[in-house]
Amino acid sequence: MTQYVAEQFTNEEADILRRYFTNLDQPVFALVNLPEVVKGALFARYSRSAKSLRRLFLDEFVGELDISGDVTIDATVGLRRAEELYDRVFFEYGDDSVAQLGGVHLACEQASNILTKVLEWGRLMSYLEQSTRYIDYLARIGGRYRYYRDPEVGESPLSGRYVSDMDRMFEAYGQLLPAMTDFYREHTSRDSDSSDFAYRQAIRAKALDAVRGVLPAATVSNVGIYGTGQSYELLLLRMRAHELPEVQAYAELMLTELRKVIPSFLKRVDLEDRGVAWSHYMGDVQESMESVVDYLLPADLPIDEAPTVRLVDFDPDAEIKMVASMLYPYTHFSEEQLEREVRTMGAEDRLSIVRAYVGERANRRHKPGRALERSFYRFDILADYGAFRDLQRHRMLTLEWQKLSPRHGFTLPESVDAAGCAPVFKEAMDRSADLYDLLNRDFPEQAPYAVSFAYKVRFNMGINARAAMHLIELRTTPQGHSVYREIGQDMWRLIRDEAGHPAVAEMMRFVDLSEEPPLGRLDAELRAEERRQVRERA
Repeated sequence: MTQYVAEQFTNEEADILRRYFTNLDQPVFALVNLPEVVKGALFARYSRSAKSLRRLFLDEFVGELDISGDVTIDATVGLRRAEELYDRVFFEYGDDSVAQLGGVHLACEQASNILTKVLEWGRLMSYLEQSTRYIDYLARIGGRYRYYRDPEVGESPLSGRYVSDMDRMFEAYGQLLPAMTDFYREHTSRDSDSSDFAYRQAIRAKALDAVRGVLPAATVSNVGIYGTGQSYELLLLRMRAHELPEVQAYAELMLTELRKVIPSFLKRVDLEDRGVAWSHYMGDVQESMESVVDYLLPADLPIDEAPTVRLVDFDPDAEIKMVASMLYPYTHFSEEQLEREVRTMGAEDRLSIVRAYVGERANRRHKPGRALERSFYRFDILADYGAFRDLQRHRMLTLEWQKLSPRHGFTLPESVDAAGCAPVFKEAMDRSADLYDLLNRDFPEQAPYAVSFAYKVRFNMGINARAAMHLIELRTTPQGHSVYREIGQDMWRLIRDEAGHPAVAEMMRFVDLSEEPPLGRLDAELRAEERRQVRERA
């Protein structure tokens, strides 16, 4: 099986691309010699386009740029003097903080949805991933559906079964998408105030949301990453210790490209006594934990029934401590003394402090200060992999997840059932589970590739009130996917009712607790259309 399908460019296109991309024939490449705002805009467009980054650059960006002065530039040529300078500072003085000051925009294409979660692990990096909510996955690459073909599986007797079942899952996706589009169009009328374009976009988003569950985790995606040298070093060390061959192979591709632009920051990655030893350590811990689990927890131990969201830990005194933290920078008292004073106050007095600290928030982007980080909550969540993919990208929290499998069942969207499409959806789920079981015998690390997005995965989330405010307000907006909207709403209710923190809940004034609207993205599409019209008139 071929792992990567390289895109073909004309000689003229290659001459342009060579100035700005570190290679033209690999799935990983860095962006160079471009203004930061262009790199940012290019990545933003990338997440909502089915095109590769290099093709997107040619089609939509080159015409807007003055590249006449870049004719002699070749992005594959390193800057030796800069490397020597960094060597002197980084190695002679051992200052790791230097590696926090050099950043790289890196494109990672045709990566499976297992790999993308590994790439998006780091807290101190920025990511944009190709969205299943804005583009469909029917367009083929090299004449084949867009899923990862693992070389080890491809060389085994399971190769034909793997390709056949994956193709059938994509065919189910292709069958469901027009059916759900027609269903939403028939059952959701266009408001007279809405343009036909915005209405069609909102219908499309709803249909894509409904059917994405049949896509397997092997589905490939494009990810844009911005990070510092230090962040990339830590990411590569983890990837080199990972048990999945795709992750390890991708780490080497990334290291090759990053060394073309920040070579000095990554010299330790494959030094035996530094990066190699560190990766071995992480791998050894992984193996030790798996052995301990196998020994102490029986494989046939029944799994308890669980709600979608459970609040498993919180501090009953969190609000008192939070109020004391709010007062702290405005006084000269110790935190201990402030806590004693706050405990003597009545509930209304404490609430008045909270309201003063939060102020008049005009929108969800107005965020109160760090005193909210004094309150901490831990949630155990069981939700479909599609929703997990969206929630996992929040970085200012502690998140761990279990290996993807079909063991927890799947989520069948109500709209799919109402449209009479449940048999097709369920057949895809059965195919996914059967292929997983087959792969799991000989290729346990690759078996999750077969698991469809609709299957549930268990993950926990440790989060403070400030980060929770951002996550819950963002993920409950009407344009959000119904599954993670409900997760956000449940989190808010648990903070208010089970933790007994009404003041924290009150601060989150932009949490949307409404039922799922008929066309959640319609308002967003109308606002986007208004912005386009303003630009066109300017």
